[in-house]
Amino acid sequence: MKIAFLGLGAMGVRMVEHLLKAGHDVTVWNRTSEKMAALVEKGAAKAESPKVAAAGKDAVFSMVRDDEASQTVWLDEASGAIHGMSAGSVAVECSTLSLAGVQTLAQAFRVQGRALVDAPLSGSRPQAEAATLVFFAGGDNDAVAKVTPLLNTMGSAVHHAGPVGSGAAIKLAVNAMLATQVATMAELCKFLQAQDLPVPGALEMMASSPVFSPAANLAGQSMANSNFAPLFPVELVAKDLDYFQRSSPNAAVISQVKQTFDAALAAGFGDEQMTAVVKLDR
Repeated sequence: MKIAFLGLGAMGVRMVEHLLKAGHDVTVWNRTSEKMAALVEKGAAKAESPKVAAAGKDAVFSMVRDDEASQTVWLDEASGAIHGMSAGSVAVECSTLSLAGVQTLAQAFRVQGRALVDAPLSGSRPQAEAATLVFFAGGDNDAVAKVTPLLNTMGSAVHHAGPVGSGAAIKLAVNAMLATQVATMAELCKFLQAQDLPVPGALEMMASSPVFSPAANLAGQSMANSNFAPLFPVELVAKDLDYFQRSSPNAAVISQVKQTFDAALAAGFGDEQMTAVVKLDR
């Protein structure tokens, strides 16, 4: 298939590599051109704008940071990808956006008569590298069916969640659940230390319990080993919790979790792994 891929961060680069390996014709665009060079060497073409990249493509993917970046990539009057897409092309937004942000895109695509699938994903750099990402797709049946083989090339599962916006809702719920576990693990590690218990050994015992999730275990190990190399950094978790709270302002527990991550951001831990919340002196 002829594909455009917009946004070549840590996730986007890895996703494009799988599409190229599968033999697809991929054109890439990134805000900074240096990130396109390595993919061009592997067979991708490069474009000077999202609009140019999207021209004549079967599917156009975006993987960017937030609502603002997404709307610029898709909707900018001069360079937005929506203005280059042809009839029958499907837009696939893989970024984690707010529910309002997805609906802004949806309305613009309805006006233009173009198909949109919101397909945010669960997983980080290791899963992107291994093509084991899990996608939550929102859109009509035909559009989701058309891009499912491409999503399967980059991941291990595609779940059709419902109409446009459903994927974003599932993704925000997943990230809120993850952040809650990480914030809880930070407090538990401090509790265990206060009892003079060796944290790694205590975590091993806790992991034998059915209530201890794999995500909680990984978070605890990261904290015990002071390994804060970013896979899902604090600043992005804080952004996603803000998006969640905009749609669910009365979610008391997650509001408290958001305060924890906001405090970590204010403390200067924004570019560290989300488990850096354990360093907060509360």
